[in-house]
Amino acid sequence: YQSQCLQSNLCSSWLFKGLLSILRKLKSAPDQEVRILLLGLDNAGKTTLLKQLASEDISHITPTQGFNIKSVQSQGFKLNVWDIGGQRKIRPYWRNYFENTDVLIYVIDSADRKRFEETGQELAELLEEEKLSCVPVLIFANKQDLLTAAPASEIAEGLNLHTIRDRVWQIQSCSALTGEGVQDGMNWVCKNVNAKKK
Repeated sequence: YQSQCLQSNLCSSWLFKGLLSILRKLKSAPDQEVRILLLGLDNAGKTTLLKQLASEDISHITPTQGFNIKSVQSQGFKLNVWDIGGQRKIRPYWRNYFENTDVLIYVIDSADRKRFEETGQELAELLEEEKLSCVPVLIFANKQDLLTAAPASEIAEGLNLHTIRDRVWQIQSCSALTGEGVQDGMNWVCKNVNAKKK
């Protein structure tokens, strides 16, 4: 493995091992790079999710002003995850990162019901973008560890996800804090990246 994470004990976490085993199952060209765009409103949990994937400490997370990028590399697979800040003033810059995206991961704070309309609007605009046409989209219904979180089925209905016809999509309940549901989502991502690249 060529990941800096290997130097830390965190690599023994089930999440990291699970992600690597999923990547190994991908039957693709050696050193194939997979570009994943991680978007969502501010405070949705994007950076926490990214740090979970990289097996990094998640106890101190500050709002992302620009972007973070993490690469997980294993046995010829390189997963590049771009985490772009979600504050309103940063969102116009999202389109600078659309080029060559293999999968879009959109993160929603399931407990922040007051912003469901806003997050739905942003997602709808992303799905209209020409550079993201036909790109598979995974919606992480995050913060399911909170009692006030709306279930993924309710969010899917509220955002009219069933009307998406031009791409494969999936909504996945998760908690970036505990790691629950994250591996299931990444499993779907890897499977659909592989299908798209064939």
